[in-house]
Amino acid sequence: MKARRRALLVALLVAVVGFITVSRVLLRVEDGRRVPVASEVTSAADLYALHFRDVRHERMFIASIGFFVAFALVRTITHLIRAGRGPFHDVVTKGGHLHHLLWGILLLLGVGYLWLIQVGSGGVDGEPWASRITALLFGVASALTLDEFALWLTFRDVYWEREGRLSIDAVVLFGSLLSIAMWGGPFLRDLAWLWTRAR
Repeated sequence: MKARRRALLVALLVAVVGFITVSRVLLRVEDGRRVPVASEVTSAADLYALHFRDVRHERMFIASIGFFVAFALVRTITHLIRAGRGPFHDVVTKGGHLHHLLWGILLLLGVGYLWLIQVGSGGVDGEPWASRITALLFGVASALTLDEFALWLTFRDVYWEREGRLSIDAVVLFGSLLSIAMWGGPFLRDLAWLWTRAR
């Protein structure tokens, strides 16, 4: 248990360092201060529109956030279930309990089908809300599926065993924060600049 906590803390530290490093690399600096591209930006909505004019860029950012939040929630819920705390319980069938991998695969299939029929695929003629929702759902579904990646590899339920968790937690957490930093780092930095200016 101590090794798992230590690995999670190391993964969080590496993710924060990665987030800061990538954000700084992607930023443009003038006179030692971070300045948004357009000086007429007065709200978070203006800033968002400025940074996410490219639909694909916005979809990657939204999917990355969906992935990170879903992964963190799933890990929290599974730990609560294992500890017997809270309102959460395993969904049990005759063959055993249902893994959240199942819900991730079903959601991935649903999003994939929507994209095949070009609903929410981010095209020029498409609705922006549909594109944002499907990108978010893709991120959530990916987290549900990849959280049980060890099950894919071993065909055994090693979720709580050392081989199933230590490296996967670190890689997934680091990768999701790095992705958020890559796709949204400049926007998040400008948003912080806007909030400090408003004070």
